[in-house]
Amino acid sequence: MKLLRILLCFPLIAAFAAPAQTAAPQQVFGFRDFTQQARWDAAFMAVPDAKLAGEHLKILTAAPHWASSPEDYKTALYVAAKFKAAGLETSIVPYKVLLNKPVSILVEAFDANGKKLMSGPAAEHVDPNKFGGDSFQNDRRILPAFNGFSPSGDVTAPVVYANYGTLADFKKLASLGVSVKGKIVLVRYGANFRGVKVYIAQQYGAKGVLIYSDPADDGYYRGDPYPKGPYHPASAVQRGSVQFLPIYPGDPETPGIASTPELPDSQRTKRPVDLPSIPSNPLSYRDAAPILKALDGPDSPHGWQGALPFTYHLGGTSTVTVHMRLQQNYARRTIWDVIGTVDGTDPVQKEDWVIAGNHRDAWVYGAVDPSSGTAAMLETVHGVGDLLKRGWRPKRRIVFASWDAEEEGLIGSTEWAEQHSAHLKNAVAYFNTDVGVSGPNFNAAAVPSLKQFVREVTTQVPSPKGGTVYDEWKKASEAEAGESGKKAGHETSVSIDNLGSGSDYTPLFQHMGVPSTDIGSDGPYGVYHSTFDDYNWFIKFGDPTFAYEQQQARVFGLEILHMADADVLPYDYQLYGKEILRYIQAAQRHAARANLKIDFDACLAAAQRFTAAGAGIHQVQANPPADASLLNNQLRGAEEAFLNPAGLPHRPWYKHTIYAPGEYTGYEAVVIPGVNEAIEANDAARAQAQLAILADCLNRAAAILESAANAK
Repeated sequence: MKLLRILLCFPLIAAFAAPAQTAAPQQVFGFRDFTQQARWDAAFMAVPDAKLAGEHLKILTAAPHWASSPEDYKTALYVAAKFKAAGLETSIVPYKVLLNKPVSILVEAFDANGKKLMSGPAAEHVDPNKFGGDSFQNDRRILPAFNGFSPSGDVTAPVVYANYGTLADFKKLASLGVSVKGKIVLVRYGANFRGVKVYIAQQYGAKGVLIYSDPADDGYYRGDPYPKGPYHPASAVQRGSVQFLPIYPGDPETPGIASTPELPDSQRTKRPVDLPSIPSNPLSYRDAAPILKALDGPDSPHGWQGALPFTYHLGGTSTVTVHMRLQQNYARRTIWDVIGTVDGTDPVQKEDWVIAGNHRDAWVYGAVDPSSGTAAMLETVHGVGDLLKRGWRPKRRIVFASWDAEEEGLIGSTEWAEQHSAHLKNAVAYFNTDVGVSGPNFNAAAVPSLKQFVREVTTQVPSPKGGTVYDEWKKASEAEAGESGKKAGHETSVSIDNLGSGSDYTPLFQHMGVPSTDIGSDGPYGVYHSTFDDYNWFIKFGDPTFAYEQQQARVFGLEILHMADADVLPYDYQLYGKEILRYIQAAQRHAARANLKIDFDACLAAAQRFTAAGAGIHQVQANPPADASLLNNQLRGAEEAFLNPAGLPHRPWYKHTIYAPGEYTGYEAVVIPGVNEAIEANDAARAQAQLAILADCLNRAAAILESAANAK
C-alpha cells in the first residue's frame, strides 16, 4: 500500500484539456533532434479526454470483478475492444492458476465466561441517509471479506496483540515474555506487507492471524470517514493476498514457468513454498475493537497504542478466545490478460519492446485500485491510436498489457513474463501504473537509470493546478522537505522512490531485469481494498472532474512515446552508480555498528568503476554515433548484468542484486538485498559472499559500458 498524504481539495476546471501552454523542450536526452518528436508529443497530448476517462471508470466499476469471475472477463472484453478500436493488434491471453474463493468465513470472540464479544466479519455498511450514502455496498456479488491464499482452517485459541506484526514487534513480544505459540495473533495494517505478517507469525508458531485497520493509521484519527470524508469507515475491511510475495509471486504451483492452460500437472508443484500454512482473515476496526478492548495482560509498549478509545493490552491469557472457521474453495481458475501491440519499424530495434501495463482485477469494485489506472491507460491508448491514424509508427515495438489477478499475487504479469522470458531480454522498459489516481499529488518510483527520464517527461505535461506536473511535484516535495531539507543540502529536483514490490513491475524488473517505472497521483484515500473503493467515492473525493486521469494518461503516454522513438536509450547510469555507491557505503556502516568483520574494498572499487563508466557513457549518449543500435544493446545489457542467475539466498526467483522486496517487509524495497539482509541476520560469511556476487555484477556492467564508450 502506498504512503498517503493529507491534502487539501483544489478547485478543478473541467475544461482542462489543451497542453498548448506548455512549451516543448528544445533538447531531450536520448534524441539527436527533438523537433519532430515534439510535434508528435503535442498531437498525442491533445487526445486523452477527461470525460472519456470518467466513462471508462464508470463502466469498469459497474460490478465487483474479482479475478476469474464472469464480471472480470467482461472487463477484459471491454479493454480488448478499446485496444482494437485504437488499431492495436489485440489478444486475450488466458492462464490457469490456483486461486481460493471463500465459501464461509466466521470469526467470533468470547470472554473467559463464554460470553460472545463479537461475530464477523460484519457487512460493510454506511448509513445511506448520511452524507449521500453509498448504494454500491448492497451488491450480492460482493464476496465475504477474506485473504487471498489463506488456507481453510478451524482454530480456537487465546489472542495476542502484536502491533503491526513486524519482525521487530514479534521480537519485542518475546523479550517481554509473551509467547504467540499456539495463539491467534491480532495485528494492525501498516509497516509491512500483510503476507509478511502471516509469514512471521507462522515462524513464531501462531495458530492463526487476524489483520485489522486501526483508525490511527486509516480512519477517523486522520480525517472524516467515508461517506462524509475520504477516510476508512468503521465497517470497511481491507482485503488482500497473504501469499509470501517476497519468496515469489505469481501462480503458486508454477514458479519460474508460465501456467498456460495446456501445462500438464506433472509440471505443477504440489507443495508451494510461498503459501501460508495457518489461516488468516481481515477485520474492520469495528469488529476488532471488542477483542482489543477485552484483552488483559501487560499494557502495550510505547508506540503500539492505536486510536481506539481504550488502552491496548497484549493479551496472551485466556481472557479472550477467538474461534476462526474459514472454508476456502481452492481450484485452478482461468484469468485473462489483455495484450495490445504496435509493431516497431526500425530494421534493427523493432523487436526491442517497450511495455506499459496496469492490472484490471479488483477485490470488489476497485475504482482507485486499479480502475483509475486502467482508465488512464485506455486514454493513453486512445492517444496512440490517434497518432497511428495520422501515419506515425514507433521505432520499437509497443506492448500494452491489462494484467489480471494482480491482487492475488501479481499473477497475470508474472505468468506472462515467465512465458516471454527469452524475448524480455530485449525489452528496453516497462512502465507501470496501478493506483493511477486517488488525488492530486503526482508520485513516481523507478530504477535509478530512469529517474531523470521521468522528471523530464513531467516537465512537458500541464497540471490541473497550473504550470507543469513537474512544477507542482517539486513544490510538494519542497514543502514536505521544509527548511530542514534545504539546510541539509538535499537535492533540488524531486525525489523518486525505489521499486520495492506490490505491483506488476516486480516480475519484469526484479526477475527479468527490465528497467521500470511506476507512476500515480495520490491523495487522502482510506477505502483501499474495501467495498467502498467505488465510483461514488471516486467522484466525491478522488478526481471529480477526471482532470488527473487526463494528466496521468499524458504522462504515461509520453513515457511510452519517448522510449519507443529515442535514438539512444535514455538511461542514466551515472546516477545509478552514485546511488549504488551510497548503498554500499551505508551497508558498510551498518556492518560496523553490528561489529561484523566484512571486507568491502573490492565491492566499493567495483561500484566506483561502474560510476565512472556511467559518467563516460553518458557523454557518448549525448553525442551518439550515427548507428546507435550496438550502443543501445550495450546500454540494455548493463541492467541485465545486475541479475544473478542463482537469485537471492532463500528466494532464488528474485534475481536482481540491487533491488528486491524485503523478506520481512514485502512492499518496501531493500537495496543490495543479498548484502543487507545478511548483515541484518548477523551472518558475516553470507554477507561477504553476497558482496563478492555484487562486485562481479558491477564489474560486468562496468565492462559493458566501458566497451560501449570505447567503441565510439
